[in-house]
Amino acid sequence: MTADDDLDAELIALGSNGSVTAPAVPDSPAEAEKPQVRRRLITWRDVAAITTFVIAAFMLTAPLWLNLDHELRDDPQDQAFFEWMLAHGARVLTDGAYPFFSDRLNYPDGVNMMANTSVLAVSLPLTPVTLLFGPHVAFNVFLTGALALTGASWYLVLSRRFVTSRAAAWVGALFATFAPSMVSHAGGHPNIVSQFLVPLIIWRTLELRVRGKAVRNGLILAGLLVWQAFINLEILFMTAVGLGVFCAVMAGVRRKDHPGEVLPFLRALGVTAAVTLAALAYPLSVQFFGPQSYQGLAEGVRNFGADLASFSAYSRHSMAGDSATASRLAQNPAEENAFFGWGLIVLFVGLLIWMRRSRAVLALGGIAVLLGAMSLGPRIVFNGSDTGLPGIWAALHYLPVLNAAVPTRWAMAIAPVVAIVLALGCQKAADMMRTQPTARGPVRVAMITAVAMALVPLIPRPLATTPMDPVPDFVTSGAWRAYVDDAHTLVALPLPDSSYPDPLRWTAVTGQDMRIAGAYALLPNENPQNPGDRTAMFAPPWRPTSGLIASIRGGNPVPVITDARREMALADLRFWKAGVVVLTPQTRDIEMLRAMSDLLGFRPTWTGGVWMWDVRNLVDDPDAVLTAGTTF
Repeated sequence: MTADDDLDAELIALGSNGSVTAPAVPDSPAEAEKPQVRRRLITWRDVAAITTFVIAAFMLTAPLWLNLDHELRDDPQDQAFFEWMLAHGARVLTDGAYPFFSDRLNYPDGVNMMANTSVLAVSLPLTPVTLLFGPHVAFNVFLTGALALTGASWYLVLSRRFVTSRAAAWVGALFATFAPSMVSHAGGHPNIVSQFLVPLIIWRTLELRVRGKAVRNGLILAGLLVWQAFINLEILFMTAVGLGVFCAVMAGVRRKDHPGEVLPFLRALGVTAAVTLAALAYPLSVQFFGPQSYQGLAEGVRNFGADLASFSAYSRHSMAGDSATASRLAQNPAEENAFFGWGLIVLFVGLLIWMRRSRAVLALGGIAVLLGAMSLGPRIVFNGSDTGLPGIWAALHYLPVLNAAVPTRWAMAIAPVVAIVLALGCQKAADMMRTQPTARGPVRVAMITAVAMALVPLIPRPLATTPMDPVPDFVTSGAWRAYVDDAHTLVALPLPDSSYPDPLRWTAVTGQDMRIAGAYALLPNENPQNPGDRTAMFAPPWRPTSGLIASIRGGNPVPVITDARREMALADLRFWKAGVVVLTPQTRDIEMLRAMSDLLGFRPTWTGGVWMWDVRNLVDDPDAVLTAGTTF
């Protein structure tokens, strides 16, 4: 077999000492269809390579480790959300809590864990860290470990299954792990950068074509898919689409030369599908049909496409990038999914041309183009301006499952494709240097120069952090327990949402013993004027009191508090089963304090770093009413 047949053909048989040897003569047709390669033990070179990923992961996340009282600057709401999810995983193990739904947040409606990236495959193993050091430190371990493991996984799979040069595998793995899109999502989405299973899924999917091992290979792949499903379904779906297209193309172009591959592949795929669906049937039924499930993202989010100009630009998280350009070309700092830069684009196209005799490489190039086209969204935008041209996503984003995808994130799926092509290109250069001694110097210089010009500008900056508001003593001291029990919740002002996620961190610190009203989570829209609309919102449905307080915090004047407003406030408190209402020092806290005091008819008590209103009597007494009382 040659490098022109498929990705696995890039393998060269290696001896235990890493020297090149001739492939063994196959003893059966099944072996003839597989690349012949000897087992490679872990050597000091592998350890050194993996160590670089660990060091790079710590360097990227160093601001979080050096300042444990800081949070991510660009996406603090998602950090608080995942800290809450880590506490949920610990509670599943320690208290036997139901893993797929929780009423510790957004009481009484609760939150659908499967519809909200519960990361159970991470939060459960990290339970000891969460219990010993708290969810904030556990988040740092989650994020740093995700990056380090992803780099190690890519390196080992590339070096064992696709290339023989450790340097080539290292370059490919380095880009796959620290591509601009990965660094962007590291600013708040550890579930998305947890891609250590992706290279394993790619490898085991290609192995499905081996005859005589349908059950074994199918079960292994099924285990990986189920594992990934409890980390992030979006990454799993994008991986499946890319792999599906690649396998379909390769099956078509190889059908004459390798007619015995399709049936074994389909048999093993059937085993994978049966086992995976059986294992995920119940969790997915909860996600799509269970309480607080939703039907796709809001149309505004489904329109989030990558700016066409962003592909040749540099992310604000890269050394060559700047915030002004990135802000114009991306929705927010956590969604800079393209931003490959001209250097990498030229190198990628050059590698495709250089290796154009390889059908697998050309297929990878086509997949990159397809993913890029899908990432543009329903309307193509160039340099911040709508071109008026529809993208292919316009025909897709209303379909089930696809309507829950953020189109710009399809550009993120290009990074693994680029990484594999980079590794194959470096391998080809290494082969030329080995087989053509006279060309060794020029080839080495050309390849190192090209890779450096493409990747050096993409070197990531350490994650930006900012001091976070401390959890108030009212929470950490346990004083809240006098007011919150199985029949009462804590209501924070304002109620938690994307602009004020702090209460999620409070309940996480208590091990989720404390239930709270409101949430920052994906929840179904409940619009009385359109009952059929169950698209996802990032906060619970509007209620009079939460809307009033959010309006005041947003800078609007305090309205006149009427008896009608007091009646609505009492109804809201009873809906939330409030035991205590608390307000921490923050922007426009005095205005919110005055409004709430006027609604309740009495002043709060300052204790444990919060203003506190004990409302249990009002909520529990069905005859209680709110009347004007002492105000500020």
